[in-house]
Amino acid sequence: MITVFLDESGDLGFDLTKTATSRHFIVTALMCEDTKPVDRAVKKIFAGFSKTEVKNHHGALHATHEKDETRRKLLRNLSLCDIHVFGLVLDKQRVQTRTTASLPAVYTILVNELMNRLLLSVVTGPTLDELHLVASQREKKSLLNQQFTTTVEDHLRHDCGVAATVQITPADQSRGLQAVDMASWSLFQKLEHNNPTYSELLADRLVEVRDVLA
Repeated sequence: MITVFLDESGDLGFDLTKTATSRHFIVTALMCEDTKPVDRAVKKIFAGFSKTEVKNHHGALHATHEKDETRRKLLRNLSLCDIHVFGLVLDKQRVQTRTTASLPAVYTILVNELMNRLLLSVVTGPTLDELHLVASQREKKSLLNQQFTTTVEDHLRHDCGVAATVQITPADQSRGLQAVDMASWSLFQKLEHNNPTYSELLADRLVEVRDVLA
């Protein structure tokens, strides 16, 4: 079975005149057959924390809040794991027409397209018989979460022909989600801030980072 951890960086606001609105939005997938090495990569970070640091983290790493040393250490740890990282980018400066779809619907469309790209990759090969997608919880409303789960599962099962399950989990309950959060943040730094020094640490594990409009 293939496990895919999913997270995103940036925002889906389209008013680029606002300073808080990011130009880029990226959905990132971290794929692996064995999740244990990813778990250990995150656990090693906590093993190096003081008791105070462990307490202050409340069981979870968040890329935007970590020290630079912690970010780089986790990325190096992940680079040693047998993982494959994919990114699908929305460059909002290239969007010609403002979408009438809701933001949760736009997000779901991007996720489905990312799954298409992932499944087309040669790294999956003929061994892909079952896929378990673990997505970081974005919405507070259970209805929106259920709509996302149902739509993505239906797409994977009926359009892609893959036996798939989709699980939405808070990031503090999944080390894999904390890992893909760091991977996504590193890609966002390159796209949004022209700083590739983080994503370069994962270069050997990056399969594809592509603009959805390209």
